[in-house]
Amino acid sequence: MGLPSGHVTAVPGLTRTQQLHALGNGVVPQQAEAALRLLAARAGITTPHPA
Repeated sequence: MGLPSGHVTAVPGLTRTQQLHALGNGVVPQQAEAALRLLAARAGITTPHPA
């Protein structure tokens, strides 16, 4: 998913529902990067290729 292992799931006492709620509507880092690269390309801005 792009987040460190246990980012939400390793928090003691949280139910599955609470874990999903804690994540909210955020996107995972790879999705955010892909979206920004797409928008930059459409705007004619070149970005460095990820390593």
